[in-house]
Amino acid sequence: MMSQLAPSDPTGRYTRSASQFRLPLTNISRQNLHLYVGLPCPWAHRTLIVRALKGLEQSIPVSIAAPGADGSWEFTNPSLQNKDSSTTTLLPTWDKANRCKTLKEVYNSRSGGYNGRSTVPMLWDADNKQVICNESYDIIQFFNSGLNNLSTNPTLDLSPPQLKAKIDKWNRIIYPNINNGVYRCGFAQSQEAYDSAVNELFSTLDMVDEHLERSRYLCGDELTLADVCLFTTLIRFDPVYNVLFKCTKKKLIEYPNLHGYMRDIYQIPKVAATCNLGAIMDGYYKTLFPLNPGGIGPAIPYACEHEMLSKSHNREGLSVVEQNDVNALIV
Repeated sequence: MMSQLAPSDPTGRYTRSASQFRLPLTNISRQNLHLYVGLPCPWAHRTLIVRALKGLEQSIPVSIAAPGADGSWEFTNPSLQNKDSSTTTLLPTWDKANRCKTLKEVYNSRSGGYNGRSTVPMLWDADNKQVICNESYDIIQFFNSGLNNLSTNPTLDLSPPQLKAKIDKWNRIIYPNINNGVYRCGFAQSQEAYDSAVNELFSTLDMVDEHLERSRYLCGDELTLADVCLFTTLIRFDPVYNVLFKCTKKKLIEYPNLHGYMRDIYQIPKVAATCNLGAIMDGYYKTLFPLNPGGIGPAIPYACEHEMLSKSHNREGLSVVEQNDVNALIV
């Protein structure tokens, strides 16, 4: 059953499928774009955060799918019970661009058809009925710098040229060991694969926590795309990955710097509204049957509730880490 949910190599290590639609370098439509996401998905969450921070909400409308019983993404009226105390969080919607019932129908409606996996996030060209991209990092880079003429916050740059080398270094560690690392723990199909994944995950979290003792964000005093990518895993760590994916060596709240860093980003205007922890937890606990056969959703941990995440983080005064210090930490 697990092999059907998560592909693995002969040693039992989880192997993530590559995105089928990468952002083209030329001839990208910038008109009538539409974003498809699912609230539980950390990769889709990245795009919601950058879309909000850049002020693209009016220019890039979004349709929010919910996990269906068969594992597909479905569109519904926003009937999901919101478990957060925040009243502005996003909820699932109907398909505003194509009026389809499922995301698979949207993919299949593209010019030329499609028979592959229907994943979020997905950026859609509504004029040409075409999938532009379903690779999250391509999309957030595009939102950051490719749509400034449509943005209400065009001066914000989450990937400035002077920090690009640092951002790339952090992403090369964060993606395999943390972003994908939690999935390598949860979907491991051998003890050896799990042990390797969990050790790499927590050794990396230890390193990042040490770094964040001296630096407000990963690359210094400026929020970057690397921080966005790390945040969407951290916000899910204690309520989901620690329990369901067996990432049990520590809870995030046991990391004083990482937990404060997560609260710091959560409190940036517009970020909290993208974090529907009720939908996130339901999306994992109620649909990943092999990992949770009863489908029972646990309560949101107290430390993950909106009131706790809104408490002071006291990180404003941290100094910038010099380039040499960053290089010493990142191998």
